[in-house]
Amino acid sequence: MAAAAAAAAGPVLWRRLLGLLPGRPGLAALLGRLSDRLGRNRDRRRRRSPWLLLAPLLSPTVPQVTSPPCCLCPESVHRFQWIRNLVPEFGVCSSHVRVLSSPAEFFELMKGQIKVAKRRVVMASLYLGTGPLEQELVDCLESTLEKSLQAKFPSDLKVSILLDFTRGSRGRKNSRTMLLPLLQRFPEQVRVSLFHTPNLRGLLRLLIPERFNETIGLQHIKVYLFDNNVILSGANLSDSYFTNRQDRYVFLQDCPEIADFFTELVDAVGDVSLQLQGDDTVQVVEGMVHPYKGDRAAYCRAANKRVMDVIHSARARQQVLHAQTFHGDSLLTQEDAAAAGDRRPAPDTWIYPLIQMKPFEIQIDEIVTETLLTEAERGAKVYLTTGYFNLTQAYMDLVLGTRAEYQILLASPEVNGFFGAKGVAGAIPAAYVHIERQFYGEVCSLGQQERVRLQEYWRRGWTFHAKGQFTGTWRPRSP
Repeated sequence: MAAAAAAAAGPVLWRRLLGLLPGRPGLAALLGRLSDRLGRNRDRRRRRSPWLLLAPLLSPTVPQVTSPPCCLCPESVHRFQWIRNLVPEFGVCSSHVRVLSSPAEFFELMKGQIKVAKRRVVMASLYLGTGPLEQELVDCLESTLEKSLQAKFPSDLKVSILLDFTRGSRGRKNSRTMLLPLLQRFPEQVRVSLFHTPNLRGLLRLLIPERFNETIGLQHIKVYLFDNNVILSGANLSDSYFTNRQDRYVFLQDCPEIADFFTELVDAVGDVSLQLQGDDTVQVVEGMVHPYKGDRAAYCRAANKRVMDVIHSARARQQVLHAQTFHGDSLLTQEDAAAAGDRRPAPDTWIYPLIQMKPFEIQIDEIVTETLLTEAERGAKVYLTTGYFNLTQAYMDLVLGTRAEYQILLASPEVNGFFGAKGVAGAIPAAYVHIERQFYGEVCSLGQQERVRLQEYWRRGWTFHAKGQFTGTWRPRSP
């Protein structure tokens, strides 16, 4: 009933679309929410412009996070050091960081890393596809596991895979069926966890059909690690992400602290997820509240504690390491470290893993992003990229109300992953274009088109999925 009311309140276009798909309450709610969002945007456009310069003051309160000054640290470290009050801070040498440029490079690197892994392989993604390239990846895992058992000195190699339950269960052949052979053959070495959102439960879970149930909530961590090497990406484990779907990929080599953190994080989310069994059934970890059959509040509290315990313990470890690095006698230049062999060079690159799990009341990414946008004043340049332009209202107000320069890279309709899809999904690119035009209309009405620039990514035969933010400040050089 609520879904039908939401749909009825939408524009005529949505009502016509819904008329073509009766009995789809989840879709009705989704389109209704999008319709309401567009309507609210039109209303705001008429009345909010005089207030935009006050946006940083009127935006949702951002907790003040400050660190005591550390006079012994290099000055360049201080700009973002407040973030270490929220998440662990990892200092690495830039020579250990490699940015990949193509899906093929990403795919080949993953296969190569799996083949040489000795201790652990941890993979977190929305889903694993079902095509020949995905099977090739599974075959690499199987071969490496087999070698670990046949070696003269068998290794304790463990494989942990975290996927989303609804996306990973879609269709007869799906992520689960792709991984069952590994579970059946190596039950002591392989773990497959399927995260199920606590918001999809009861009558809602029974009524919303497959695929549309994914709009309620998903597991969206994308991290792939092999022993002490880590790939941070937005790419899923699917053929298009290995061939012609552009994403971002950062390869961190020999970074044990970062690898340990992400292993613990995936383990924590895995513990509050459903465990895939060799017969394709799922079970809850012993002692854990069921995500959709148990009490929702109790489940979310338990999940919050499990994840936050990982964050807090990693923060404590990194604070000790920070003190040893900058306040002890172990700091070496790269040249001296190379000569010493067993001591690490001074870090010149800082990594802060931001976590966002709103059902569990973990909103660290939101806090940090709003803080960065709020503090971006004249002289700063902010680069945003997204495959789906749908900024929250708070972010939109901050972009329009601050004085920093913004360069925003979007997917053109033709490289949107839904372009050419059948049914209502095929209208999604046009919906994003509509939101983009509304936003740019506000930019122009405020005369800010020189400060806020939008560009669209287009490449024949490709799609675009990259997301990210970079903030830089340029100060005038002293004469």
